Amino acid sequence: MTYNSDIGTSASGTTSVSALFDSRADAESAARRLREIGISDAQIRMVEGSTGTTGTTTTGTADADRNKGFWDTLSDYLLPDEDRYSYAEGLSRGSHLITVTGVDAANYDRVLDVLDDEGTVNLDEREASWRAEGWGGYDAGTRGRAAADTSEDASIPVVEERLHVGKRDTSHGRVRVRAYTVSEPVSESVELRDERVELERRPVDREVTSADGAFRDRTLEAEEHREEAVVVKDARVVEEVGLRKTTDTHRETVSDTVRHTEVEVEDDRDTRDGTARPIR
Repeated sequence: MTYNSDIGTSASGTTSVSALFDSRADAESAARRLREIGISDAQIRMVEGSTGTTGTTTTGTADADRNKGFWDTLSDYLLPDEDRYSYAEGLSRGSHLITVTGVDAANYDRVLDVLDDEGTVNLDEREASWRAEGWGGYDAGTRGRAAADTSEDASIPVVEERLHVGKRDTSHGRVRVRAYTVSEPVSESVELRDERVELERRPVDREVTSADGAFRDRTLEAEEHREEAVVVKDARVVEEVGLRKTTDTHRETVSDTVRHTEVEVEDDRDTRDGTARPIR
C-alpha cells in the first residue's frame, strides 16, 4: 500500500511516495528497480526496521521507546500523524520503509507500479491485524495520562488538535490487453475450367482433292489446359485496441473530530475583607 503525501507536494509539483515492506530484500529490490527507471539515489530513502522483533503488540516500555524512536525518525517525512504512527509501528515490528521524494507527474505512475509489484505491505490490512492483537492505533498511542503535579512551577499544557487531510493512492485493479494468433478454417468457392483433347475419327468415302494433300506427312497437335485454384493471402489491419489512462478529480469532504484542552480554574482563597478574590 503506497502513500502519496499531499502535504509534501512542492512548488514544482512533485510529491513523495512511501511504501512499507516486510523484508529488507523486498525493500532493496524495490530500490533497485526504482533506479532502473531513472529515479536517483538522492530521491530514494530507506528506513530499516527493528531487528530481533517478536511481532507482539508494542505495549511494553521497551517497545514503546522503540516505537517513539521511529516516530521521531519520520518527523521530516511530511506524513500525517496517523500514517506516521502506523509506519513507526511497522518499523518497530521489523518492516522496512521506502520513501521516494521529488516524484513528478511523469514518473508518478511508474513509481507506484514498482512499489506495488515488490511485496508492498497493505497498510490497512496490517493495521486491522495489529488492532486484533491489541494495538490501539494512533489515538491510543498518543494519548497521555493525566496526573496531578503539585510542584511550584507546574503547568498544564493547553493542547489543540488540528485536522490535516492527506491522500493515499490505492489500487483498484488492472486492465491487461494481450494479442495472440489463432488459426481458423475458411473456404471459398471458385469455378475452374478444364480443356480436353479428344481424338475424333469420322468414316468418309470421297475422291481425293488437292486440298487433301495426299501422301504428304502431316502432324496435328493440340494442348490441353486446366485451371487450378491459386491461394493468395494478404494481411489487413481491421481494428486497433489500446489502453489510455484518463484522470478525473472529485472533491470529498472528510469529517472527523478534533480535541482541545479546556482549563477550569478554581480559586477558593478569600481576600482580607472577606470577599472572594476575582479570577483573571
